[in-house]
Amino acid sequence: MINKIRNYIMDKEFRLTLFKDKLYVINYNKIISLENTNISFKIDKGKIIIKGNDLVLKKLLDKEILVKGKISSIEVKYD
Repeated sequence: MINKIRNYIMDKEFRLTLFKDKLYVINYNKIISLENTNISFKIDKGKIIIKGNDLVLKKLLDKEILVKGKISSIEVKYD
């Protein structure tokens, strides 16, 4: 049990989890832009661009974010 908690806390890998009307983002570097039709994040090796309608941040923690809305596309651009 302790190892599972330690692995969760020490995890530095970027991850996206897509749900029906939500996107959970873990281990991003910073938010580049925040609009109701476009949200972009800086990651270690590039950036993520989320496009859609009525996009809002529902949860904002250190390196974790939950985006809610009608997501139409997710684009990953590597440097």
